[in-house]
Amino acid sequence: MSGAPTRRGLVLGTSALALAAALPRRARAVPAGASHGLSSFGELKYGPGFPNFDYVNPMAPRGGRFSTQITQTFGNQAFDTFDTLNPYVFRGNGAAGLNVTFDSLMVRALDEPDAMYGLIARTVETSEDGLTQRFRLRPQAHFHDGSKLTARDVAFSLKTLRDKGHPAISQEILDLEDATAEADDVVLVRYKPGYARDLPQTVAGLPIFSETWWKGRDFEASTLEAPLGSGPYRAARIDVGRFIEFERVPDYWAVDLPVNVGRNNFEALRYEYFRDRQAAFEAFKSGAFTYREEFTSSIWANGYDFPAAREGRVKRVTLPNNAPASIQGWWFNTRREVFKDPRVREAIGLCFDFAWTNRNQMYDTYARTESFFERSDLKATGKPGPDELALLEPLRDAHPGAVPAEVFGEAWVTPASDGSGQDRALLSRANALLKEAGCTREGSVFKLPSGAPIAFEFLDNDPIWEARTQPFIRNLARLGIQARQRIVDASQYQLRVRDFDFDIVVRNASQGPTPGPELRTSFGSKAASLPGTNNLAGIQNPVVDALIEKAVTASSRAQLEAACRALDRVLRAGRYWIPMWYAPSYRLATWDVFGHPATPPAYGLGTPDLWWYDPEKARRIGRD
Repeated sequence: MSGAPTRRGLVLGTSALALAAALPRRARAVPAGASHGLSSFGELKYGPGFPNFDYVNPMAPRGGRFSTQITQTFGNQAFDTFDTLNPYVFRGNGAAGLNVTFDSLMVRALDEPDAMYGLIARTVETSEDGLTQRFRLRPQAHFHDGSKLTARDVAFSLKTLRDKGHPAISQEILDLEDATAEADDVVLVRYKPGYARDLPQTVAGLPIFSETWWKGRDFEASTLEAPLGSGPYRAARIDVGRFIEFERVPDYWAVDLPVNVGRNNFEALRYEYFRDRQAAFEAFKSGAFTYREEFTSSIWANGYDFPAAREGRVKRVTLPNNAPASIQGWWFNTRREVFKDPRVREAIGLCFDFAWTNRNQMYDTYARTESFFERSDLKATGKPGPDELALLEPLRDAHPGAVPAEVFGEAWVTPASDGSGQDRALLSRANALLKEAGCTREGSVFKLPSGAPIAFEFLDNDPIWEARTQPFIRNLARLGIQARQRIVDASQYQLRVRDFDFDIVVRNASQGPTPGPELRTSFGSKAASLPGTNNLAGIQNPVVDALIEKAVTASSRAQLEAACRALDRVLRAGRYWIPMWYAPSYRLATWDVFGHPATPPAYGLGTPDLWWYDPEKARRIGRD
């Protein structure tokens, strides 16, 4: 059981995850001259005249409906409710699916680590010094009301998101200096010197709004009026907090572009909301929605013995997942006095018995997360190599005591437990760590050097976490640590996490294959004091900051790998979280009405984007 998916990423426009990394002042991320695409290191798989992405079915039929729950969030979105149709700002809880109503300058290819190809933009041309880019727009681009999409709309959108967007967006594009319309079909984008390498990709993936539509409206306010877009879908039916449905735009201007062939195949997309996990599953069983990504191992193992599944009307599908694993764990709020010492944090983590939990509660279906870059070439393994040492040694000299000695040894991994549920050796090690940190035991209670008891709260918004957390809490009690669990409603949870008003919280965060500026908002010191950013742990470490900058200014993939592996070692040494687990494959349950590519692309599952409705299957099971 993976628990509730709590992934928060920068999902922008129809390009899905806009990846980010970093560009040195004069390095190019694109070929010289006008180009049909962008990539971090100038590598593009597809040439200018490509007909479609290799991973799509270019003959996919169009029609039918796709209905599901939200499984990934971005901006201000929550999993179990919504009250605004603008997910790109701080205020409110944004509805699912709004990204499909907006087009972006370019679209990400899911079979390349960081490449993007033109959608609104025909071409992009980067200046010799890398500080300016000219995007030339397609003349046929228009909004759903028929009004022309121009460079003024692009410039308005980029600057508005920089100045008023959700912190997870605005903080990543702070080095966007300006965007101006040189002509109706040419927008000039200027970047600050030393900007992040993949800032151009982030910019190219941002949603494009209508300047005219937003005139006189407050962009930062919550709204239940769907903003005007230009994407393949538009909002059609809304029941606040219960569902939102989108209809395919019949005269969508970009339907035949190579980047869209084989995509956006459904007539309607619908997202259902439930406050209770079991209620959601019962709704799926009854056919209230047709697609479910299964995150609960007990349901996957035992829950599909119902009539529709026995009769073959509901199918279970397991697809390979080769993308970098998301990083799920219990995150310490190091702003709290109780978590200031990494030895205390490590001791707490040793009380969680993953092997017992995986075997007894999750059917041995998960692997233990070890790295902040799990299942990727960026993960640190073994001892640091020469390229990593070249980064770490100067930082050890520049920041005495800030680089633990263990960073120069084998990459730290949480010790494996014996699976008994109360591993005596690990509890003994935890006891020793607390004493090393100056903590003392008085009776059955461990106290900090200040004399305050070691006491804290696990904050959750879903009762599903009780089964995972309560055995952990019992082990903590055996050690003399007072822990409790508090489950709050979605709105309170959202507010508390945004304001860093928690002790420990579960978070599942996505990591792309080419990380960059998002490292600053997840682990950088400046983000630690900015509400709404992803630095939940409150990490403020000059060595981490320095390595992040090495990653975001890497001019080759080899440099990026070295910087991220070194960063991984330092983050692991900081004990900022208790790593949980990840699933080695996608587990999907569907009413048998869909077709899909046999193998997902390397860097994403591609639903609903790449799937299609199969009317013959639907007729066979009576859902046509």
